[in-house]
Amino acid sequence: MLDTLIKEIKFQKGYLNGESIETIYFGGGTPSVLNGDEISRIINTITELHTVSSTAEITLEANPDDLKADKLKALRQTPVNRFSIGIQSFFDEDLVWMNRVHRGQEAESSVKRAQDAGFENITVDLIYGYPMLSDTKWKQNLDKVFELNVPHASTYSMTVEPQTALAAFINKKKQPPMNEHQSAEQFMVLMDAMQAHGFEHYEISNFCKPGQYSRHNSNYWKGVKYLGIGPSAHSYNGDTRQWNIANNAKYMQALETGKLSAETEELTEENRLNEYIMTSLRTIWGLDLAKLNHIAKGASDELLKAAAEYFDRGWIIQKDNVIYLSATGKLYADHIAAGLFF
Repeated sequence: MLDTLIKEIKFQKGYLNGESIETIYFGGGTPSVLNGDEISRIINTITELHTVSSTAEITLEANPDDLKADKLKALRQTPVNRFSIGIQSFFDEDLVWMNRVHRGQEAESSVKRAQDAGFENITVDLIYGYPMLSDTKWKQNLDKVFELNVPHASTYSMTVEPQTALAAFINKKKQPPMNEHQSAEQFMVLMDAMQAHGFEHYEISNFCKPGQYSRHNSNYWKGVKYLGIGPSAHSYNGDTRQWNIANNAKYMQALETGKLSAETEELTEENRLNEYIMTSLRTIWGLDLAKLNHIAKGASDELLKAAAEYFDRGWIIQKDNVIYLSATGKLYADHIAAGLFF
């Protein structure tokens, strides 16, 4: 597969039209199974074909059990400078319920090992809003993050995807369904705790110490172009979206013959308006009405009419020419965005 990924990087070298690369992200599946030499080979190929910033943020997603001392030592020899560690919880019973391989002690130790190896730019993933998680346990999970002194946390409400084991168990009443009230309450606990510890709530699911945003994810929300490599990977160049076939074998076979098995969607004006609404409203930077009008003349007037009910409810506020979600509005972010779509 590594050789195929290299082939796609070369095949797609013109996709970003020569723009400088500011972030590289190894994500999806378990990229931490790659060894240091393999990661360096991929990054070297990118730098050969693109202008990569000398201060580029290069992130590796990892499971806690992947970050052993010898692996971290090898990764120090690569350009990787940031980890996204999928902790989810520090409680063993929760991790067993989630069918995770690691346990709470391993989650904590993996962060400390990474820090001891010299990696300071670390984000951890946590999940809330599932039946086993009491408010007390949720606060303890957050306290552990603060104790570990990591600069960034990504937090997600548990969702049930269709055709999964969890969905089947819930349908058969072997597991209780997710509770929206519990999720909302724990989201409020989350916001209060993060604020009390000096974290900025810069996107609905993301918190960081001042200025230590995920540059990669921030680029998504700001509409920056990006190139995705590998099966199921998505790319965006401002005018179109492209996504690779999910089937590994077909993906590899296509590139062996010098082709890329992918689909492309031309973005309409309506697409661009709705994407900007959806992404910008979730962030600390808000929805700039001038940018909306740059996409389509007069679009801001139409949006403000649709937004009247959300202003009345106190879910959104306007400062100068920018619309932001209020603290309460963050509970309804998707509902508000959908109501503002063109």
